[in-house]
Amino acid sequence: MSLKAILFDFDGTLADSEALHYHSWLRVLAPFGIEYSEQAFCDEFSGVPTLKTAQVLRERHKLPSDASALCEEKNRLFVETAATMQPRLMPYAREILEFAAQQGKLALVTGSTRAEAIPVLEHYELLHFFDCIVTKDDVTQPKPHPEPYQQALRLLQLEPEQAIAIEDTTTGLTSGCEAGLRVMAIPNLHSAKQDFSRATWQVSSLQAAQAVLAPLFSQD
Repeated sequence: MSLKAILFDFDGTLADSEALHYHSWLRVLAPFGIEYSEQAFCDEFSGVPTLKTAQVLRERHKLPSDASALCEEKNRLFVETAATMQPRLMPYAREILEFAAQQGKLALVTGSTRAEAIPVLEHYELLHFFDCIVTKDDVTQPKPHPEPYQQALRLLQLEPEQAIAIEDTTTGLTSGCEAGLRVMAIPNLHSAKQDFSRATWQVSSLQAAQAVLAPLFSQD
């Protein structure tokens, strides 16, 4: 069965947004006198859903706010921060989207909220590449649950065998695999030590990913 679609993760895959998430969390934690280095925080929480991160931080530091309140504050501060400091695109992000859009359908499947992801896509004029977008707001159970990818497949009207997911963390890898997708892993600086043994392919960059994808679109 030929390849019909590519389902892209967002944070760490297309956008180098970990620093913005880190700085947003620092602002949440500042009133409690809690600090982390960027490397330590991102190495631990890269790819971890926001609510799960909030739960871990609340329990670890005995914070008075509940996890949902911490999560909402972090999301608000991320949007506020991103309004003045857009994350950089990952190298070759635009090029692979241009290539893939000429071959088949594209979806964005992200653990970010719409308020976090859409302004970045609009800023870089990438929104038009995607046939559908599934965010944390659109699902009951975010990654690593398969629901986000299952919903994207329904919207694209495709079977799992007709699509590939591209992810940078084991959280996203698990979500894609559990949805029945082949998953291409592109570890980044903060996720490099995670377990990607379930990935169908593991490559070093989006440019390398394109080289793997190109012949798959022409297979019967």
